[in-house]
Amino acid sequence: MDNFEAVEILLVEDSDADAELIARALRKGNIVNRVVRVRDGVEALEFVFREGAFKDRRGEQPRLILLDLKMPRLSGLDVLRRLKADASGKLIPVVVLTSSAEEQDVVESYKLGVNSYLVKPVAFADFTTVIGQTGLYWAVMNRVPRL
Repeated sequence: MDNFEAVEILLVEDSDADAELIARALRKGNIVNRVVRVRDGVEALEFVFREGAFKDRRGEQPRLILLDLKMPRLSGLDVLRRLKADASGKLIPVVVLTSSAEEQDVVESYKLGVNSYLVKPVAFADFTTVIGQTGLYWAVMNRVPRL
């Protein structure tokens, strides 16, 4: 797979403001990958497993999932639990991007198979840098198996 090929990033984020900041930070970091946003864990699983509103979705699995933990309907930890229990979901890199710095969330995320755990920085400049570097590494430079 060519490093410059456009691939999808699945952004699982219930906050409109945070989702917009993340999208802007990715653009500012020259990450031109197509970003698809869903608003909660249920939608995330439907997207990945092609169920519900996404049952007719075509194309490959996302190259990267940016996952918030604290969401309505289904938490990010529950999403991780289901994703990593599935043979195809296990192969998708997941970066938790959350405001929670609670040690129990970090430990549980890693036990469930998360690839990286990032706490959202408060300062916009720091936030932009972290998101840009994350997108560059996970969505462009990191090699993943074709799903």
